Amino acid sequence: MSPLTYTDAVGGALERLRGVGFEHGPRFVNHAPMAAEALAYMGYADDVPRWVDRNLRTHTYHEVPDARWAIDPADPDDWRSALGDFSRVADWTALFERELAQAPWPEVLARWWPRLLPGMSGVLTHGVIRTAHAVRAISRAGEENLAYRWELAQGLGYWAARYASHTHGIRPGDEYPGTGEGDEYPRMGDGGGETRTGSGEQDPRKGDGEQVPRTADADSAAAALDGLVAEYAGIYASAPQRHPVPLIHSITGPAAVRLVVEHLPAAQRRPSYLVARDVSASMLDWFSTTPVTPNPVGLSGVPDVGEVFATAVAIGDEHAIKLAEVAVRHQALAPDPRLAAAAHAANQGLARFRR
Repeated sequence: MSPLTYTDAVGGALERLRGVGFEHGPRFVNHAPMAAEALAYMGYADDVPRWVDRNLRTHTYHEVPDARWAIDPADPDDWRSALGDFSRVADWTALFERELAQAPWPEVLARWWPRLLPGMSGVLTHGVIRTAHAVRAISRAGEENLAYRWELAQGLGYWAARYASHTHGIRPGDEYPGTGEGDEYPRMGDGGGETRTGSGEQDPRKGDGEQVPRTADADSAAAALDGLVAEYAGIYASAPQRHPVPLIHSITGPAAVRLVVEHLPAAQRRPSYLVARDVSASMLDWFSTTPVTPNPVGLSGVPDVGEVFATAVAIGDEHAIKLAEVAVRHQALAPDPRLAAAAHAANQGLARFRR
């Protein structure tokens, strides 16, 4: 039997997962499409069918709520009112299926990304993460592949239905402010933090004099996101946590934005970095049990990223697989020992739950 290709493995997984619910348990997320894509991307395509088998056998997913009525993308009052309403998730995915059938996927993404971006923190960024894996898949396979196009509609629809913004002054459906000189950037939270302006602004979370990167072009946006992913990988590797899963998303969230940023119009790249940064900072506030030290410890004796990923596959946990794939990908983009350290720490923590 010939080895499976990336396209065969991901397409087969998506066909099997079509109609499977978005969540299980008390709002735990269905990671199967994302983990299957990550496995195939990493060269483990032959492992995808077995991994999907086990996932479906060990998880009882909730039924998708029935569609209620069509959302009108031309009526802001209509689609705004449906943001963050999970009972409308089938209406949202149907909307995006229609949109993707009528226009190229980059055009649909560019139209809806700034509307959904302020709601990135919903369900710990899983809307944007699922969207990002779908973007990577469809950009490799082409939009004529209906399964990949359907998965992008699922990712965008889930993001819209679980939209949750912590950005002060932005109503559901408002686009995050643009990148023009002098534009103001709202901070996540209650509005008590500093306001960021469009040129050389200081990040109030960091020390005096450290500047927020300018991110109007794809390269600088990508570099800023690479730095953000490495920063939170270092934090994850050293920060005391009650459970190994939640803070993982302070890494995989911005890594998802990094996957998409090169496909976005220039004006959307800088806000994407800023929102990702603030969402990760909020997660650190939510999930870290003690103040974080500026110099992460525990970087010695860590296996290389290839070995870390192989260990994640052996563990089989979806969070381990997705974080290890981020570590491998970002190690190739911007080498940093904190990447492997974070994935290794997650493997150690998550392996306890698989024994």
